[in-house]
Amino acid sequence: MSVNDENPPADDSAPDEQAVKHEWDDPAAPLWNGLKYGVTGLGVLLVAGLLIFWPWKGTPGLWGVLIGAGIGGTFILITVITILLTRTAPPTVVMGALMGSYLVKVVAAIAVTALIKDMDFYHKGALATTLIGAIIAVLGAELWGVMSTRQTYTDSNGTTAQ
Repeated sequence: MSVNDENPPADDSAPDEQAVKHEWDDPAAPLWNGLKYGVTGLGVLLVAGLLIFWPWKGTPGLWGVLIGAGIGGTFILITVITILLTRTAPPTVVMGALMGSYLVKVVAAIAVTALIKDMDFYHKGALATTLIGAIIAVLGAELWGVMSTRQTYTDSNGTTAQ
């Protein structure tokens, strides 16, 4: 039996020395990038909506943009946040959390829209435009964040053609 004295132990670094964590080593990196890009996309849409509707429609335009961005943006971003919070849980817990958060989001969106339906402090066109724009912009930004994240891929079965 031979002794392997020439190879150092796997972890001989100083205890205070931290290993550099790269995004391709973190399985949650696509989700974090999706969240980051989604929030950025929502911010850009919010500023653009305010620049268009606030001067054009006044205070009702301001409220319409804020409510539309709030409903549309949070509706989409809560899904990514839920997945990030439950990423280490078993699949049944993740699905339960996703379905529960979806139910809460739908009830909240219906409640908010039913509550403000007959009110006139906001501009309905600004709300609808911003709501639809927020859904499209945040989903697109999240997709871009997830798809542009560099990840390590290994084929453990060796089925990749060479």
